[in-house]
Amino acid sequence: MAAKLKTAVLGATGYSGLELTRILLRHPRLEKPVLLRRSADNASASDVASDLADVFPALYGNGGYPLHALSWPALKQQGVELLFLATPHEVSRALVPEALSHALRVIDLSGAWRLKQEQHRAIYNFQDTDAVSAAELTEKAVYGLPELNGDRIANATVVANPGCYATSVILALAPLLKAGVVDRNRGIVSDSKSGVSGAGKEPTAKTHFVSVADNLSAYSIFNHRHVGEIVEQLELGAAELIFTPHLLPIPRGILSTIYLHLNREMTPLEVESLFQTFYSGKRWVRVFQTPKLPQVQFSLQTNYCDLGFCLAEDGRRLVLISCIDNLLKGAAGQAVQNMNLMYGWPEDEGLL
Repeated sequence: MAAKLKTAVLGATGYSGLELTRILLRHPRLEKPVLLRRSADNASASDVASDLADVFPALYGNGGYPLHALSWPALKQQGVELLFLATPHEVSRALVPEALSHALRVIDLSGAWRLKQEQHRAIYNFQDTDAVSAAELTEKAVYGLPELNGDRIANATVVANPGCYATSVILALAPLLKAGVVDRNRGIVSDSKSGVSGAGKEPTAKTHFVSVADNLSAYSIFNHRHVGEIVEQLELGAAELIFTPHLLPIPRGILSTIYLHLNREMTPLEVESLFQTFYSGKRWVRVFQTPKLPQVQFSLQTNYCDLGFCLAEDGRRLVLISCIDNLLKGAAGQAVQNMNLMYGWPEDEGLL
């Protein structure tokens, strides 16, 4: 039997990091991952905990999950080949170049390396100490959406895991835009709603229970950081998309309702065939047969992106529904899917 891959996770104390750790622990081709904690500087209490079970008590009684301080020599000594970063954007921006200098491959769950165009990346306000090297690495990083970039991911040294909203919207629109059937002059509207875990584990005034429960709120209208990903990957002009995110009073899950016009009259069968053909052989996209539509509950705790649609009687107005679990297909599950591609394994390995 081939030697098992040794991985490390920095940021396992967050929601996505926990999901990622759980998947890696059961993955048949991996050794137990090395779990790393961030520096004590400007870190929360969970970031400096000594064991992941101290942060997530549900893990108690399973032999312990020690959290180690990040040390490049120690990772090399332990035989780590692949590093997952479930860290804030600015932390990943600083750490990825260091990881590459120590011959590690990286899958980054943050937005640090997703964006090629400076006008889109500006929303993060990165302050790179070496702008030239950062620009080179930005071009080198592969946007980790397997259904679109699987061939490039296989040989990547840095994979920039997509954002959760971006995943749901890009996968819904890609088949139609690639086929050239969208009336882009009339614009596209994405009304997207996410569970609270999408905002991360650190609470804010907007994510406290009293603010979220029995409520529905819109936020970051016209300036959400995932808009840049969507328009870059779909090669849209900024004025062609209106994206409005909302916060749902549920723990997890995303539902995107996307409105567009077609540039020619189509039948439901033609639309469905277009999606089925585009995603033929793509393990983690499910296309629902019209008139059945996805719901948040269908994709929860899975790595699926569920797609459905409703076509108006005029054959020109189309509504798409896209659902994912924001912590899995929108984060940790997709990261493992990317790892599987990088090492030539089946895309569903460890994810079933």
